[in-house]
Amino acid sequence: MSPSPTDNVIPTSSVPTTGTLLGIDFGTKRIGIAVSTPDQSIASPLENYVRRNEAEDRATLQRTAHEYQAVGLVVGLPVHMSGDEGGKAKEARKFGDWIGRMVGLPVVFWDERYTSALAGLYLQQSNLSEKKQKAKLDKVAAQVMLQSFLNSDDRQRPPGQWPTSL
Repeated sequence: MSPSPTDNVIPTSSVPTTGTLLGIDFGTKRIGIAVSTPDQSIASPLENYVRRNEAEDRATLQRTAHEYQAVGLVVGLPVHMSGDEGGKAKEARKFGDWIGRMVGLPVVFWDERYTSALAGLYLQQSNLSEKKQKAKLDKVAAQVMLQSFLNSDDRQRPPGQWPTSL
């Protein structure tokens, strides 16, 4: 039996509703990072971190969380179009649980469907070269995902479930 979208979800009530949040676009090679304003109204792309090893990944993310005085992490969960979770979602959950423990912050997982596509569209509208667009994609995808979380009327909606009204 495969896990449901609500298995292992840390309730968003454990993520404070004020204070800076970091949005994490998990990848096995790169991690896109976005940051919210302290009032949690606006998300901005922060950086693309090229993963090195567990110790350096932990140190970098701890330093970033400390520098921005983060109060919580929003980790993108790559669910299938059906809302089901596959192998990448399991990897993202494992990473989110790990990094939450390492930086000592609550974690919430958020649906990241279409974030890379939207980020790509935003970047295509810029005056950047294709190479520079590609270099910024992960952190802009993290921004799109985090902004989706910030804009949601239902921050406790499990990843993979569409809102009841748009």
